[in-house]
Amino acid sequence: MTTEFPQVFSERVGLTITEVEPGYSRGTLTVTDDLKNPHGMLHGAVLYTMADTGMGAALSPELGEDEVCATIELKINYLQPVHDGDVTCETILESRGKSIAYLESDLRQDDESVARATGSFSIFTP
Repeated sequence: MTTEFPQVFSERVGLTITEVEPGYSRGTLTVTDDLKNPHGMLHGAVLYTMADTGMGAALSPELGEDEVCATIELKINYLQPVHDGDVTCETILESRGKSIAYLESDLRQDDESVARATGSFSIFTP
């Protein structure tokens, strides 16, 4: 199921959320020269953005009409450098309580994991 998901900041780096279901999201990004660090590799902040956005997208369908979510903490491990091509981020909601959710993201290129992230999100009524 593909769901419309607002993409303001993520569009600036070229991230497209292609699939959103309750507890799951998938996003893709094509590496461009503008997204590379001085060493010619994809900047780590881009992968971080993919994970953070993917986590919010996976959690959003789980929220009540009066609830919102915000990142409390996100940890990412960079496993392989990315120089070009496409990167995919798949996120799964692992646990959801009344006020805290825990999610995991796997960022892949050509079926190889290039980064893994875990995150905790606050769930609250504004």
